[in-house]
Amino acid sequence: MAERPVFLPQYSGPLLVKTVFVPFHWSAGMALVQKRRSIAALHQAATEMQLCKRPLEISSKSAEEVGVSLSAFYLGSCTIKNQSAFTVETMFQSSKVFERGGPFRELLHVSSRDAKKEPRLQTSGRLVHFDLFGEQWQLEPKTAFYDWVYINTLIKNPQLVERLSPFDAFTDIEFNPDRSINCQAYSLALYKALAATNQLEQALKGKDEFLKIVSSGAVSNSHESTNFQPRLM
Repeated sequence: MAERPVFLPQYSGPLLVKTVFVPFHWSAGMALVQKRRSIAALHQAATEMQLCKRPLEISSKSAEEVGVSLSAFYLGSCTIKNQSAFTVETMFQSSKVFERGGPFRELLHVSSRDAKKEPRLQTSGRLVHFDLFGEQWQLEPKTAFYDWVYINTLIKNPQLVERLSPFDAFTDIEFNPDRSINCQAYSLALYKALAATNQLEQALKGKDEFLKIVSSGAVSNSHESTNFQPRLM
């Protein structure tokens, strides 16, 4: 058995996203078919628990094309200034500032895989903050910067946004909260909640407005919770 979080957009109350850790049968192995068996088992467990009716896997392992397209490795846009293409992953990695280096702006223009594997990200000391085109973001709230990058990139892809309406929960089979902080499935659930509660336009006016909204209510993600966060065994 394994356990992974399922992220559920909330449309009323203090929570924007509810996180529930769901136990399921894990299919060992690195092959795509094994990953998809694990995803199917996780989704079946979540629906049987009546957490959701139609979950969507957000990763390159998703069996649905829209889920693959919404992965941070593939979801992208262009900078307005010079029409330079980027993905969520390259923007996130190229914005990191460490004790002994960064931001490494050139990572914005490489592949998502190369950006994530850049050796300097592991050898430049402690991560101290993010610098997004000259605007500084602190490490707290924990996922705020990544969520901002993801949501701002997502809204530049209206054809993908239109395909989200049938889905009421999001997962990422590769996300392990013991090893990672940010999760693309959480960011997408946050987008759906902001849009459904008519807070998206205000949240996207700028950094301060975004932080005010996402920090004003209860939190329920994989690393912090100001609201009861079910962990089901």
